[in-house]
Amino acid sequence: MPKDLILYTTLGCSLCEKAKAEIWPLLEQFQLRLCEVDIADNPQLLDRFATRIPLVGLGDPEDVCGWPFDREQLQEWLLRRLPEL
Repeated sequence: MPKDLILYTTLGCSLCEKAKAEIWPLLEQFQLRLCEVDIADNPQLLDRFATRIPLVGLGDPEDVCGWPFDREQLQEWLLRRLPEL
C-alpha cells in the first residue's frame, strides 16, 4: 500500500501547481500517493505554513521539504527519509 506524500497547499496557489510538476514523476519511484492538504482548513497548519507553501512531507509537519525545490532536490529529500527504496 502506498504511503502518502502530503502536499501542503491552498486554493489558488500557482506555485503549488509548479511543485506538482516536480512531484508527479517521483510518486511511482518511491511508491507514494499524493495527498493534498489545504492549510486553510486547519488553523494550526495555516499559522505554521501560510507564507511557506508549497511544502511536502510524509506526515510529520516538523519535517517538510519547502519550495523552491526541483525534482532532484525532492528526490534526495525522499531518499534520506525512505532509504529502503
